[in-house]
Amino acid sequence: MSFRAATLAVAILAVFLPTLHGQAPAKKDGKSTVSRVEKKTYDFKDAGKEMEYALFVPSTYDKAKKTPLMIALHGLGSNPQQIMRYPSLTDLAEKHGYIVAAPMGYNPRGWYGAMVGKKKTEPENLSELSEKDVMNVLEIVRKDYTIDADRIFLMGHSMGGGGTWYLGLKYPDLWAGLAPIAPAIFRPATEVEKIRHIPVILIQGDQDNLVPVAGARRWAEQMKNFGMTYRYIEVSGGDHVTIAWKNLPAVFEFFEGKRRGEREK
Repeated sequence: MSFRAATLAVAILAVFLPTLHGQAPAKKDGKSTVSRVEKKTYDFKDAGKEMEYALFVPSTYDKAKKTPLMIALHGLGSNPQQIMRYPSLTDLAEKHGYIVAAPMGYNPRGWYGAMVGKKKTEPENLSELSEKDVMNVLEIVRKDYTIDADRIFLMGHSMGGGGTWYLGLKYPDLWAGLAPIAPAIFRPATEVEKIRHIPVILIQGDQDNLVPVAGARRWAEQMKNFGMTYRYIEVSGGDHVTIAWKNLPAVFEFFEGKRRGEREK
């Protein structure tokens, strides 16, 4: 698929995904962890505006103990509240004791710093602001909560999956693990060598008409070539959307026991 065609496909996706992303998990025993998702803001000085992000803190949080953190990156046309409402995300975060923070990435089409083509953006420094927003939210959460610096994970879907690869590659000494899901990424898979020390779980549907499976297969092959700790889940008959929340349990399972800088024997 050409870059132009891929960009158009992802743009079309933006029209349909927000409604799907917004479906909240069913309540259990009259309670819903998603009801505890907080809509937060901070003063984004570089952008000159208040910036939204979403935050989930498990009921087991204890400031006297270090807690793992997951940064969750939403897809094109979506927002922090919507990815937080992926079915089972907050339930799993509660079960495993994770704080989850979802940045906006400046706006719904920021790409988290990854440069996508040469088309002019509004604002012109959108790429820079989008990346900076993610790093700002990470810094804020680390300041406000007792975060385990060796257990900070990055997960994203679609555009957010591409952002997961991009920020994983740019800040290789920060993350304990990456989870790109149906990632829209437009760079050579050989770059994964830069993060060969980071565990990665990559999830892709083989019937994804928006982000072709061939791309994920290239990245999986390179991870294998470089002897990385990784898991590639290719969902037979899987589309672009439902594979995300259906495989969130596998993401948390994969991250279990992973720590920054440690390689499995």
